[in-house]
Amino acid sequence: MIAKMQTIKALLSGARSVAVLTGAGVSAESGVPTFRDDGGLWKERRAEELARSEAFFRAPELVWEFYNWRRALVEKCDPNPAHYALAALEKQVPEMLLITQNVDGLHQKAGSENVLELHGSLWRLRCTVCVHEEENLEELPPLPACPKCGHLLRPGVVWFGEQLPAGILSTALDTVGKVDVMLVVGTSSVVQPAASLAHVAKRAGAVTIEVNLEPTHNTGFMDFALHGKAGEILPELIEGI
Repeated sequence: MIAKMQTIKALLSGARSVAVLTGAGVSAESGVPTFRDDGGLWKERRAEELARSEAFFRAPELVWEFYNWRRALVEKCDPNPAHYALAALEKQVPEMLLITQNVDGLHQKAGSENVLELHGSLWRLRCTVCVHEEENLEELPPLPACPKCGHLLRPGVVWFGEQLPAGILSTALDTVGKVDVMLVVGTSSVVQPAASLAHVAKRAGAVTIEVNLEPTHNTGFMDFALHGKAGEILPELIEGI
């Protein structure tokens, strides 16, 4: 383990470009629910039932109640050592893009600047009719209205069955296809298309590194795999770079 850590440190130290993919496991260490375990329920409903456009247009007040609850919960969460370690790495590497599946904004709160949010953000709102979008950290009414046209706003997140925002996936694919090193942190590597990014990076010649609590579907083909808490492993990896 020590020798592996030293090798990875050396690779990161010599890298000119790094891509990092983060998932729910990173935020879970800050107390953000993952909604993928047996306790991932809200009012006896699976999150997957509510995170759909069909659910929103059928019962918008219920879906907004769920998302306002999530916003209030996440607002109380602070970045953990993994978030801060990645923000520190960004300052040490000439080129780094942090690609996240998380919608909580904790990477930005920790100081990361070059962040690509694959699945949107809890703090972004979009109009269901016009093109208006906004960042809003305030407490929202039960059914927030668009300030431009007055129609209903929706959470600016990617729901099940929806496509990623225009340009987001192409930016991620283009970046991972050119980097020296790719870190995949706190994700089970199940949700597509994020799960395929490490494959794209490795085929293009990048060194691929997994940091996760337990082995994943991608562990076998990664160049290095470190299993444990990201908040413990990442600060050690970044120290001294």
